[in-house]
Amino acid sequence: MELHQEIKTLAAKLGAILTDKRLWITTAESCTGGGVSYALTDTPGSSNYIDRAFVTYSNQAKHELIGVTEQTLNSFGAVSEQTVVEMASGAAKVANADIAIAISGVAGPGGGTLDKPVGLVWFCIHFAGQNYPSKQVFAGGRAEVRLQAIVYSLKTVIELIKSEN
Repeated sequence: MELHQEIKTLAAKLGAILTDKRLWITTAESCTGGGVSYALTDTPGSSNYIDRAFVTYSNQAKHELIGVTEQTLNSFGAVSEQTVVEMASGAAKVANADIAIAISGVAGPGGGTLDKPVGLVWFCIHFAGQNYPSKQVFAGGRAEVRLQAIVYSLKTVIELIKSEN
């Protein structure tokens, strides 16, 4: 399935689950630039499960809007497990949401290092008071990395909610 259509399908599926379970979701996005929240709000009825979302592209935004500590950013960098965990927890708290999706990565084409290559994306889902961090390394150019990150995050949230039942 083409990625854009897959995103639309996954967002609608997640929206139906969130509506059914009366759960609220938020996002804290860096490299995806609001792509997940766009997908979620592109689905009719999304006001039943999303109230606000955060595009925190800079470290300053991560700190000011969702409470990622400067110590974490300085010690581990924006693209790290520690940062996405704080992004997810902070976004859930600020948005008063049941679920938060945090995403931070190196979409490219530049910015990659040996430790953090282009395509590396860290995720954290905050759900039921717990944080579930994970990382992926995606192939392709900037657009492909971003789209794959959106797909992965939507699939991961759906699987996590289903596993709680």
